[in-house]
Amino acid sequence: MSIKIKDVKEEFTADEQMLISAFKLEKFYKKHKIKIFSIIALILLAFSINQISKYIKQNRLNSANEAYLTLLKDSKNSEALNSLKEKNPILFELYSYNQAVKNRNLKELDNLKKSKNNIISDISNYHLAVIKQIDVSSKLYNDMAIVNNTNLLIKRGKMIEARNQLALIDEKSPLYNISKIIKHYTIKGK
Repeated sequence: MSIKIKDVKEEFTADEQMLISAFKLEKFYKKHKIKIFSIIALILLAFSINQISKYIKQNRLNSANEAYLTLLKDSKNSEALNSLKEKNPILFELYSYNQAVKNRNLKELDNLKKSKNNIISDISNYHLAVIKQIDVSSKLYNDMAIVNNTNLLIKRGKMIEARNQLALIDEKSPLYNISKIIKHYTIKGK
């Protein structure tokens, strides 16, 4: 019988601890009810804003892509051009760059050279210099710029400087063989 009483006491103690925990939880809930609901509301609000933002961004991209595809078919469509410029300025600059190179539009290339996008700025500067036949430096087209500058030096009769320029092209570069051909047929021959 003493074992049963001991078991019953342990059960009552466990039940008592559970009740105490429940009362503490209820007290905590009553004390912090507003904070708990505020946190839940903020989490739901943040999730909703994130989903809405993604939806708006996707719509802007779809609209910009449609405008771009329209421009590829009809480059004179001003509505599509304005839509592309508004919805996706980077794609608009890329399209403008493509058109400027295609039409050899020096003024547009000069404007794009000042772009905040480093890639558009670099390639516009490179193509502008190639069209104008002036020396150029480029991060993206480094080896091609060296070949271009070498060509200009050869036209000016500066063979030693041209050879020094070609030496800057690394052996791992796809243009290394072209630089060897230029050395062999033009610079060595003179």
